[in-house]
Amino acid sequence: MMECDVLVIGGGHAGIEAAHAAAMMGKKTILLTLHLSMMGNMPCNPHIGGSAKGILVRELDALGGLMGIAADISPLQIKMLNTGKGPGVQCLRAQEDKTEYPRNIQLLLKKTPNLSFVEGEAISLLNEGKTIVGVRLKSGEDICAKATILTSGTYLEASIFRGPYVSKEGPDGEKGSYGLSSSLKELSLPIRRFKTGTPPRLKKSSIDFSKTDIQPGMEGELAFSYTTKTFLPLEKQLPCFLTYTNEETIRLVHFHLKESSLHNGLMHGIGPRYCPSIEAKVERFPDKIRHQLFLEPEFREGESIYLQGFSNGFAPSIQEELVHTLPGLEKAEFLKYAYQIEYDCLDPLSFGPDLKSKLYEGLYAAGQVLGTSGYEEAATLGFMAGVNAALALDNKPPFVLQRDEAYIGVMIDDLVNKGAEEPYRLMSSRAEHRLLLRHDNADFRLAFYGHDLGTLHEEAYQEYLARKERIDKTEHLLHEVTIPSNPLTISLLEKKGYFDGEKGHRACELVLRPRISLNDILPFIPSCPLLNENDKMTLETKIKYAGYIAREEAECERQRKLEKVSIPRDLPYLSIGGISMEARERLAKIQPFTVGQASRIYGVNPADITALLLELKRRKVI
Repeated sequence: MMECDVLVIGGGHAGIEAAHAAAMMGKKTILLTLHLSMMGNMPCNPHIGGSAKGILVRELDALGGLMGIAADISPLQIKMLNTGKGPGVQCLRAQEDKTEYPRNIQLLLKKTPNLSFVEGEAISLLNEGKTIVGVRLKSGEDICAKATILTSGTYLEASIFRGPYVSKEGPDGEKGSYGLSSSLKELSLPIRRFKTGTPPRLKKSSIDFSKTDIQPGMEGELAFSYTTKTFLPLEKQLPCFLTYTNEETIRLVHFHLKESSLHNGLMHGIGPRYCPSIEAKVERFPDKIRHQLFLEPEFREGESIYLQGFSNGFAPSIQEELVHTLPGLEKAEFLKYAYQIEYDCLDPLSFGPDLKSKLYEGLYAAGQVLGTSGYEEAATLGFMAGVNAALALDNKPPFVLQRDEAYIGVMIDDLVNKGAEEPYRLMSSRAEHRLLLRHDNADFRLAFYGHDLGTLHEEAYQEYLARKERIDKTEHLLHEVTIPSNPLTISLLEKKGYFDGEKGHRACELVLRPRISLNDILPFIPSCPLLNENDKMTLETKIKYAGYIAREEAECERQRKLEKVSIPRDLPYLSIGGISMEARERLAKIQPFTVGQASRIYGVNPADITALLLELKRRKVI
């Protein structure tokens, strides 16, 4: 029998960050995984970041997580998305090497103190009454733990579907997990069946890229981690390519539709709305024949090309017929066929904001087993579960990020208050305070938390303090320095369309103007610290959007007052007058920790919150 403080079940992105966080906080941690060599594997598209997701990775890095560091070591391509839009939605996306990324993150993980690894399969949770005390392995051995974190991804009772063909296996041809799900059901943990899919991989040398549109990366100091000092130059980045479906593609999809595993009655799980199969696109947009498809490399040295946007449930022969209708892919050879995968997962409504089960002490969950989709969502949830498991063992309050502090807070709040009727994907539209939750300022928002928790290395924290000092000093200079009128300043203003250069201007007032950037003004500031690109982005956004940011912060302060009002765990919601029956039922089911959390539950309206506050005052809780 093995013993530990924290046991993490699953070696995917959630499990890696959970184990690393708990171990960094001084807990004897065991990471249990089916395949040690596959830890950090990317069974779907090997990329990190994207809309909102890129900000998640920056937040994780600011807290001390590993994903951003690993992603920066050997990317194939990197770019900043949404540069033509406001700073609240700009974010990084990097195409990763499918072999190198797992290798990089395994090397980082294995340097973590207090952490050991076990290869094996968990078949049941061990409990003593309402407390989970570890797991039993298929080998018959037990691992006893004071806290157990379930991060089993899409492996629970996994089945792979290609048209009429069904096989019992996990993602990417790996072995699935069969048995643990039955144990969860025996413990009355609510289980649901979700599904997702992945497109085919094609042989690079069989593709005619001249018929596609090239999608290059981007030059600049682009990195997920604040500690990264070397950046991938554009000339060393691999291009991606863009192609489209056409009338023949759509005709064939319609012709074979009933043969897809998504329509032939074999699958029953609920799939992701925001990552649809080609079948779903054709059905959802019947008048559209042109759908974007991206050709993305999986390796720096290798033939595998990922056909993003062409996930499907067809048999291999039909997949070939469909792909060969696409421009540039008429003679494409298949390295791997697309598939759909079904798996068991837990209802996130049965977990609290600390990602701890409401039914059992000592049990936490994170990642796709908690109803999410995506590597980034999994990694950040895993980190938070690892932190909260460690804090609970020290009898310390849980670490819960608010919606105005991090996209991590938005995601967890959505999951535990609203649930997941389909695989949850984080998007920028889910956040009310996007201007506060930017790519450039994640360290300003979260580094001090990582330092206090002990998850952020001291060197990284000192770098944050130095960055903060540079920006604060420059901001002070911009408010203090008046730029005098001279031929250089007059010329600059006239080039930007301003003709009031005959008088001096405060530096910060010039930065506020449209078409004038911080880079234009810095040469006129004496004794200015040397700022990097990220420093400049943070400072310029802070100045140009100061009024909007102040309004956002005022609104957040009003919401924080509700977050400070705790709700007793034994409050009899079903008998409280003035609250609608729907709201009572939802409040009783979710058992919110605070009035702020209660206000964000589906079906609970402002009148219900007013009645709830009155009841709390009557009970002298507030």
